Amino acid sequence: MPRHVLTGAPGSGKTAVLRRLETAGFAVVEEAATDVIALQQALGVEEPWQAPAFIERIVELQHRRQLRAGDGITFFDRSPVCTLALSRFLGVDPPPELLAELDRIRVERVYEPAVFFVRNQGFVRPTAARRITFEESLAFERVHEQAYREAGFAIVDVPAGPLEARAATIYDAVT
Repeated sequence: MPRHVLTGAPGSGKTAVLRRLETAGFAVVEEAATDVIALQQALGVEEPWQAPAFIERIVELQHRRQLRAGDGITFFDRSPVCTLALSRFLGVDPPPELLAELDRIRVERVYEPAVFFVRNQGFVRPTAARRITFEESLAFERVHEQAYREAGFAIVDVPAGPLEARAATIYDAVT
């Protein structure tokens, strides 16, 4: 059951690429961090990323979604390695739950050894969950890439460009 990770800077267009792959018939697993943020904001927490248990909530949701993933080719919008990058970017020590999950995905070889790195498009559109400048997103992109390289993943670049070309880069690599 091939499990592929899509990652990249906030606002890089990952979700659009994921939607395109989904409409082409592939299974997808949504990003956990955005959903954790959205739920907490709906509960009245303005900046959930400031909460002490923020990273743990993401890890827990990622793990549950991963366990429910199907058997065919599946694309994951981010992985626990992204959560490590987020932890580093926020200046927070990775909690034991995250470190244990990183060990588990490595030992069990949960994901394919190459990660699709969706490169930034040259801008960022702010949302309620994405409050980051373009310059900050570039720094976050570097942290992500470093985290994946340290975790032993090969990087498959998905360059900036039209959505169809980006999706085709990934489609061609997995078929």
